[in-house]
Amino acid sequence: MNSVTVRTLLVLGMLAGLAASVLALVFAYLVGEGPVNAAIAFEEANSHEHGGEELVSRSLQSTAGLATGILVFGIAIGGIATLAFCFALGRIGQFGARATAALTALAGFLLVYLVPILKYPANPPAAGNPDTIGERTILFLLMIVLSVLLGIAALLLGRRLAPAWGNWNASIGAGVAFVAVVAMAMTVLPSGDAPPKGFPAADLWEFRLASIGVQAVLWSAFGLLFGFMAERLLEPRPARGRVPTLAA
Repeated sequence: MNSVTVRTLLVLGMLAGLAASVLALVFAYLVGEGPVNAAIAFEEANSHEHGGEELVSRSLQSTAGLATGILVFGIAIGGIATLAFCFALGRIGQFGARATAALTALAGFLLVYLVPILKYPANPPAAGNPDTIGERTILFLLMIVLSVLLGIAALLLGRRLAPAWGNWNASIGAGVAFVAVVAMAMTVLPSGDAPPKGFPAADLWEFRLASIGVQAVLWSAFGLLFGFMAERLLEPRPARGRVPTLAA
């Protein structure tokens, strides 16, 4: 794949990430804002400090702030996932562009989000200690890096085992190894903050489901949109109405 094609795919991937993030933004606003508002109400009801002035209003946080965060994240994810797609195309099996894009998006959702939150689940406002936010952020990023590196290692292991074990058995073996090593890493890493005493379990559960939903919408939409565009670029179909000619 030449550099011009990679650049074109990168632009398409970032556009697909932007479009996918718009859908994720709508989902986040409609589904996620309710649990966030409930968490803020809990914090205000149990706070001993009153009369403080907000640096950023809640209305701005739930509109421009939410939109900026999700849109920038979507564009960045689109670019990074596109580079992963360029590397994976033709190296993970005889898959076309659309299937490879779908598999790349699925792997991104699992490795970048789902596996790390099993150790450090998302918490709404008032469900975490503000004094440890820096430490928690570093631990979460570390879990993402470990998950991605172990996922790549599992892929390489599966390819190495495939000639002797067959594709199916090699995939299962690599998957089992990935789960085992991830479980060990989760055991070694320190735990995250527990929700404060009395925090409504229903609100916490709804927030975490909404968080998963936002990421699922983002990655699914990206995989579908980018797969369609990548297929059109890399696997163009003959123009309609064109009559094929026979060689003499």
